[in-house]
Amino acid sequence: MSQLKVPYSLLRSLPSLMANSLSRIQDTVLPPHSLITGRALSKDDLQMDTELWQSLKFIDDPCCTACGFPFEFEQGVDALCMRCHAHMPIFDHARSAITYDDISRKLVLDFKYGGRTDGLEFFAAQMMRAGSAVLDEADTLIPVPLHSSRLRQRRFNQAALLARTISRLSDIPYQTEALVRRKNTPSQGGLTFLGRRRNVSGAFNMRPNFKDAVKGQHVVLIDDVYTTGSTLSACANPLKRAGARRVDALTLMRVVRPQEIPK
Repeated sequence: MSQLKVPYSLLRSLPSLMANSLSRIQDTVLPPHSLITGRALSKDDLQMDTELWQSLKFIDDPCCTACGFPFEFEQGVDALCMRCHAHMPIFDHARSAITYDDISRKLVLDFKYGGRTDGLEFFAAQMMRAGSAVLDEADTLIPVPLHSSRLRQRRFNQAALLARTISRLSDIPYQTEALVRRKNTPSQGGLTFLGRRRNVSGAFNMRPNFKDAVKGQHVVLIDDVYTTGSTLSACANPLKRAGARRVDALTLMRVVRPQEIPK
């Protein structure tokens, strides 16, 4: 019986052919989904989705040295925004990666309430880009905690997932047990700056057995969205009382709108 001879060039190309076939099968059975629109993407949709990604507003310098509010133009070394001039936050510095607006809102809402975690690598990479200065020489990452009842309802803390992913990519340890939310505060939506600050006042405490763990440490708080900074300041307060040397904050997104300057 004669043996079938397969050309060597074909043998060499088999791994590539198999990979391409598997990729086509995977895209047919489990097509990629847009993180922005949430719908399955065909090849024709990829260009449209790319344009949507390009519509995201990434936050970079120049910005307020304290809270990270973006400036339209350079305002000098250690420049402060109007709100920080009037009310300095308790944390030392905050930075955010993406402007929270009509386009980016779906990303964070699908993550926060829809359980979509397929964007975590991208989110963490953007936070590390925007927060390189606050992550530099950081000792530990601490996610803003959820109240236990809200955690049971959502099943996960989105800030903790962000902290874990950044920790893995940066080799900075993260700690989810040090800070606890003792008050199940009402939603901050619709509240003024002062109203938000009152709403979360005293809402966070250090667990007694973790107080020594943050003493003299550079701590970076991790959260999904920065609105007025009230929650981050409320978290920074017990950390500083416990002796943290420096408390910075890093969020995935930030609300950017004309600042309310309370009297």
